[in-house]
Amino acid sequence: MARSIDYGNLMHRAMRGLIQTVLRDVAKDGLPGAHHFFITFDTTHPGVAIADWLKARYPEEMTVVIQHWFENLEVTDDQFSVTLNFGNQPEPLVIPFDAVRTFVDPSVEFGLRFETHEDDDEEDEDSAEDDGDDDDDPPPQRDAEIVSLDKFRKH
Repeated sequence: MARSIDYGNLMHRAMRGLIQTVLRDVAKDGLPGAHHFFITFDTTHPGVAIADWLKARYPEEMTVVIQHWFENLEVTDDQFSVTLNFGNQPEPLVIPFDAVRTFVDPSVEFGLRFETHEDDDEEDEDSAEDDGDDDDDPPPQRDAEIVSLDKFRKH
């Protein structure tokens, strides 16, 4: 029986744990210094709870900013909830960690991006050709992907 280490899922779990720890600290002590977060998430993910008008405006993806005004930040093992201000209208949001696509703190040039299986599927569909071979062949080896944080740096 062939086994392999699923580094992708292990890395995602570790990165989500980092976000969870950071948000728990902010919920407890507030945002230190110039820190602030841009969090992009999948609005179609099960467990996401946002107002209907926000869902209509952002049917697939939404980016929120946690900076000057936020309240009721609560963090659990699987999700976080926060109330943010949208045009002087406070709105509660519930965001599962599995729905997060990016987490960026531009004040320290730090960012995380979560690749999804859908991203891989789209790549495979664009580049895959059916050669009629059976599925007995081992999957092709892929080169390691180098992740650059340059796009989050201030210029």
